[in-house]
Amino acid sequence: MPAPSATKKPHLLEIHGHQRQDPYYWMNERENPEVIDYLNAENAYLKEVMKPTEELQNQLFEEMKGRIKEQDESVPYFKSGYFWYTRYEKGSEYPIFCRKLGTLEALEEIILNVNTLAIGKSYYQVAQAATSTNQKILAFAADEVGRRIYTVQFKNLETQEMLKDQIPEVTGNFVWAADQRSVFYSKQDPETLRSFQIYKHILGSLSSTDQLIYEEMDEEFSCVVHKTKSEKYILIHSESTISSEIRFISADQPAASFQMLQARIPHLEYAADHFGNFFYIRTNDQAQNFKLVKAPLANPSKENWIEVIPHRPETLFEDFDLFSKFLVTQERSNGLTQIHIQPWESEAMGHSLLFDDETYTAYVGTNPEFDTNLLRFVYNSLVSPSSVYEYDMVTRQKTLLKQQEVVGGHEPSDYHSERIWAEATDGVLVPISLVYKKSAFNKDGKQPLLLYAYGSYGYSMDAYFSANRLSLLQRGFVFAIAHIRGGEDLGRAWYEGGKLLKKKNTFTDFTACAEHLIQQNYTSAANLYAMGGSAGGLLVGAVINMRPDLFHGAIANVPFVDVVTTMLDETIPLTTGEFQEWGNPKEKAYYDYMLSYSPYDNVMAQNYPHLLVTSGLHDSQVQYWEPTKWVAKLRDQKTDQHTLLLFTNMEAGHGGASGRFNPLKEIALEYAFLLMLAENHT
Repeated sequence: MPAPSATKKPHLLEIHGHQRQDPYYWMNERENPEVIDYLNAENAYLKEVMKPTEELQNQLFEEMKGRIKEQDESVPYFKSGYFWYTRYEKGSEYPIFCRKLGTLEALEEIILNVNTLAIGKSYYQVAQAATSTNQKILAFAADEVGRRIYTVQFKNLETQEMLKDQIPEVTGNFVWAADQRSVFYSKQDPETLRSFQIYKHILGSLSSTDQLIYEEMDEEFSCVVHKTKSEKYILIHSESTISSEIRFISADQPAASFQMLQARIPHLEYAADHFGNFFYIRTNDQAQNFKLVKAPLANPSKENWIEVIPHRPETLFEDFDLFSKFLVTQERSNGLTQIHIQPWESEAMGHSLLFDDETYTAYVGTNPEFDTNLLRFVYNSLVSPSSVYEYDMVTRQKTLLKQQEVVGGHEPSDYHSERIWAEATDGVLVPISLVYKKSAFNKDGKQPLLLYAYGSYGYSMDAYFSANRLSLLQRGFVFAIAHIRGGEDLGRAWYEGGKLLKKKNTFTDFTACAEHLIQQNYTSAANLYAMGGSAGGLLVGAVINMRPDLFHGAIANVPFVDVVTTMLDETIPLTTGEFQEWGNPKEKAYYDYMLSYSPYDNVMAQNYPHLLVTSGLHDSQVQYWEPTKWVAKLRDQKTDQHTLLLFTNMEAGHGGASGRFNPLKEIALEYAFLLMLAENHT
């Protein structure tokens, strides 16, 4: 079966006196039958090429599904007189939201069965569910397409009846006021999908009559609404990549006017919570790695901020949680997370939780209770399944509440994880976390290795456990994470060293990690595979343009690859809010720099690695036409006979298929692609 060949239609793009021809620009016409036909042709071609792996795909799917405990339940947490949890029934795709009054021995009350709601729908996702403060009405936000456009619905938990109230075409972000009938929610621009308005809905009224409370006029900002942990204040949080602004009211006064906490200032970021007579604020005010301050409720603006935890150049202050007797902070040093517990009464008595693994993920979990000595946190590593612990902050005793069960068994000691460091082109050391199965590994350079990274938005990519990944490790693959610049793994400077006019550090860090793994004999270029999604897909696209010789194959999931054209089009979702991440190409310096690395613009007549690209027709973050155009151009330009495949999920968006098991089919396809290449090579 021949590969699809996309029609070329001349389309001239011009700015700054520079011209670009984009013969596949027409692919952005979502409703054009020619576009749909092309996507279907690519899917059919993929199916044909991957036909010899169908048995392997089914085997991988059943393997991964078989590791999932089908009859499963989350760890209950206590709030507002109830224990709350979600559970799954055998064979079901979606969660069931439940609660028990007062004690875990009480009768279970099912407040929402998502499986029932999803009947007959190819996609269904509940983004948020929350009860009114008197616990009688449930509000939940559901998306039936995958474009992250939600409808908020309401259910009477006493009668089990759905209310007539519906709030369509919103972001899914909402909070209840304390009066049991007012709901504040955020709404997106219908074209750009920027969350830019906050409305108030009164139960029993039509959503068309809802009151507009706040509108964010700056196109680089978006806004959301949320509550403090104390539930005494409702906050409207406006945020750009480099600036924040918060307004607040008392939750029991939903008709009040929102007051300003601190007006926006360029490069001033902050986030707030409430305790006693103060707002506690994480901020980068004269603190690159952030610090903690407090501000009096009566006058919380910046000139009244009081330092609580000072800035430390070697430690990134990531987050905090407030308890009646303790301040809990989540910090990052040398690329690893620490959780620190500090009694309010004594500075000398603070201590940190210690973790054993060389590389791991740890974070503060769900802690809605305020007056408690118990802290819930989550821990996992490349070899250890995710575990929820309860930690007594007084006695320092740790109790395992639940560890992710890998059905069929998993023995962590069968696997080895470690952290090594690669030297970047400018001499900076970049950490790499890796894992392999001991019995399947030989350090002879012949081992297939999958190198994964993200490297954008200051998102730290910690070493995490994946039961699905066991299917690769058991077949001899090494899995490695490159903690490249653009993430915040080594602090705020690590992020700032991989954005705007320093973005290429992200790509050269990745290739330096690849070269180091080869030099250290973990793998070879003939056995090395790259993988990334979204902005990580941009990474994959850039590095296979720059160094196609380094990789035998690559997978780019929903990749952001048409950087210049997308960032010039302010009607596309996310564009205006990301000028501080990538730059504004209407300024020539940014245009020239973006153009020098944009994967789509730099496709050339050269050999490329084997490549699998995935996409979602309803993707609201990376529009489907970016990966589609990229594949079409690669087909036309590349000089090799290597496999090039495009899979478009015609019924989903950025996150792929919904449910517990459906996404496994896409993962099975990706793993089969890698294993096919590795087998054919050997």
